[in-house]
Amino acid sequence: MPVEQRTGSRKERREAARQKRREAARRRRAATWLRRLLLGAVALAAVTAIGYWWYARAADRAAWEYFPSQGNAHIPRVDSPHEPYNSAPPTSGPHVSWLAPWGVHREPLPHEVLVHNLEDGGVVIYYGCEDCPDLVAKLAAIVNRHKRVVLVPGRGLGHRIVLSAWTVLDRMQEFDEARIVRFIRTHEGVDHHGR
Repeated sequence: MPVEQRTGSRKERREAARQKRREAARRRRAATWLRRLLLGAVALAAVTAIGYWWYARAADRAAWEYFPSQGNAHIPRVDSPHEPYNSAPPTSGPHVSWLAPWGVHREPLPHEVLVHNLEDGGVVIYYGCEDCPDLVAKLAAIVNRHKRVVLVPGRGLGHRIVLSAWTVLDRMQEFDEARIVRFIRTHEGVDHHGR
């Protein structure tokens, strides 16, 4: 009888060892599957984020209007005669030798001054509404986060908001902070002297 118990016991031990190995293998497969699932989810999220970023940039650029450069000649005074600008508001062309102070302005400024800001790598944001303090406050908050941006009221724009950089405009009726910030990040700091 003791021989049978040892044999049975040995079989049980072997079976228990096999069961442990099977269970360990099952856990390894489950862990591998979970790792692959998590890596796949992270990869999918990354591809989605990159795709959205690329799509947003492409959509923004498709909405931009480009104009041929009219050069960067200096004129002595704001009221000095010069060729007409090829865009409204202007994106390049004759301008005075001084800049408008960066930041928020409550009164319109001469285009001949603002074009110099564009030449120096600035962005000018025009707002075309008389009684829109909420819009102006939102735009001012964006402007105050950047070094080379001017916010100024504009007349006869045809849109509530017009973003201006050297040779490019973006016009919009509704406030879109992400779109405005992408425009600024693309154009702010790009110097255009000698072009």
